[in-house]
Formats: sequence, C-alpha cells, structure tokens
Amino acid sequence: MSSFWSLYIVLLTVANIAAAWWLIRWTAKPRKGEVAATETTGHVWDENLTEYNNPMPRWWLYMFYLSIVFAIIYLALYPGLGNFRGLLGWTQVNAYEAQMTQAAQTYDPIFHQYGATDLVALSKNPEAMTTASRLFANNCAACHGSDAHGGPGFPNLTDGDWLYGGSPETIRESILKGRGGVMPTFGPILGEEGVHDVAQYVVSLSGRPADPIRAAAGQQKFAMLCTACHGPEGKGTPALGAPNLTDNIWLYGGSVDTIEQTIRGGRQGRMPTHEALLGADRVHLLAAYVYGLSHRDDAPAP
Repeated sequence: MSSFWSLYIVLLTVANIAAAWWLIRWTAKPRKGEVAATETTGHVWDENLTEYNNPMPRWWLYMFYLSIVFAIIYLALYPGLGNFRGLLGWTQVNAYEAQMTQAAQTYDPIFHQYGATDLVALSKNPEAMTTASRLFANNCAACHGSDAHGGPGFPNLTDGDWLYGGSPETIRESILKGRGGVMPTFGPILGEEGVHDVAQYVVSLSGRPADPIRAAAGQQKFAMLCTACHGPEGKGTPALGAPNLTDNIWLYGGSVDTIEQTIRGGRQGRMPTHEALLGADRVHLLAAYVYGLSHRDDAPAP
C-alpha cells in the first residue's frame, strides 16, 4: 500500500474513533435549555403515551466507552492502521502457516500410514474410508456430485466404466496428475449432413435404433476420422481417454442432438491435478475411496 493511502486510512480511522468519543460525550451531557430528566419533552401519542427526557443508563454509556478502548488496543496490537503491522506482528499468512504446521504434525503420520497400505485393502477399511469421504466431499463433489454419480461432462465414478482405465494405479494417477481430454471439432470437415450420418452410426454402435442409410454413410466417415482414437469397433482407447461408444454410457449425454453437438463442436474435458493440493498420501487414500465406489456389493454393473 502506498504511503498516501496508508496515511489516509490512519487519519480516517482515528477521526472516526475521536468522533465516536465526542458524540458520546455530547449526548451524555445536559445542555443549556434542556428540560430536567423528570419532565416530558411534550410529545404525546394515543392520548396518554408520553415521552420523557430520561438520561442513558450508565452501564450502557460505559459499554460505548469500553468499545472505544477495545478499538484502540486492537489497532495497537493488530494490523488495521494502514501499513502499521501492529505490536504483535500478526498476519493472516503467519496464522495460516502455524495452523497448517500444527495440522501436519497431527495428521500427516495418519495419512502416511494410509499411504503405505495397499490401495485395494485400504478401500475396505471403514475408518479410512470415512476420512476419505470427507476428502472427496471437499475436493471432488463439486464436479462429480456428492454421490459420485457425476453429471454432463463429469464421469460417474460408481458404475465401473472408465475413460482411462479403472485399475487402482490408474485411478491414483488420474487424481495425482490430472487428465486432459480433447474431442476434435469435426463440423467443418464433415458438414452438417456428415455430422448427421456419423451420429447415426455412433448411435447404432450401442445397439440403439438408427437410420440405416445414414448409419451406413456414417460408418465410412467414422473409419476415416474416428478410429484413430475410438478404435475400428468404437470400443475406445483408454490410453487416450477416448470413450467406448458401444456400451451406451455417455459422458455428455446420449441423445442424438447431444451426440451431434459433440461431433460438430468437439469437447474439452479437464481433470485437475491434485498432487500439489493434497500430496501423495492423501491422493492414495482418495484413490482407494474412488476405487471402492465401483467395487461395492451394490455397485451398478458397467
């Protein structure tokens, strides 16, 4: 903060405190020409409701004075007067770092123990999974939902269908390093008729009713443009994050209009990295939780 604005804040703050003290003193003193406290002000409502000129209770007045004293002491000890840092040298950064250091001393040994446990075995530890559920709620639920069922553009983590693979190590790598999925834009290449054709072929891959003429035309275009990622049979390529188009599970939605929109305009999906935010041990615990979501007894089949 510049010296000018620092001085401006200091003067404004001090002037407000002084004005509050003066106002209290001015209102507390009886002034010349005022009526006595036992007399009325002359204001009467509803025939017999009379306003008296009673002084403010002393305890109330003292509370105002104490608030001013508290403000002066606070501003002397803590930052609040421009660039003045306060006599205690307190900052929110120092307070945060102290809390994080204390938390690390308390919780890091626990998470380190979890990080050294086999991921599959860890997914069956109820106490560990209770902790992991809180990690999921704080870091993953915003995209995947509190129930992990996902939404348009965010995968369902409970059904066993995985873009990059569902092995414990792959799930851990996805959380740790993040993922970046890219579906190219094919609208300018295919034209509107070509988009309709390919969409009908994609629909047919999952066993749904489709226009046979358009699907046949779309198959040729699919072979030229789409097999490099989705494979010649449309079953996807986990190494690229290209989805399986034959299982009728759709990341952005499986309606014909949505499929055409995906082909026409492409998609840009990103799973953020959590390595720097959570650390390896917490990611290991979170990966065990995500793995366990699709390996419960009541988990839906892929």
